[in-house]
Amino acid sequence: MSELSKRCEYCFYGKIAADKQTVLCPKKGPVPLDYFCRKYKYDILKREPKKLAPIEKINPDDYKL
Repeated sequence: MSELSKRCEYCFYGKIAADKQTVLCPKKGPVPLDYFCRKYKYDILKREPKKLAPIEKINPDDYKL
């Protein structure tokens, strides 16, 4: 598994501000999304999963004997 980057955007303590460019942190105040500090604690529920690749259509001819 690759190393996840530390970002306040995914921190347990931070909340995304209305402008979507700032994180409101109770420890450090307003900070950029990509900032992180010593109090950083990863919150798995804040990360959005990558979108899956589209599934190819099934061709019935591939299953004929």
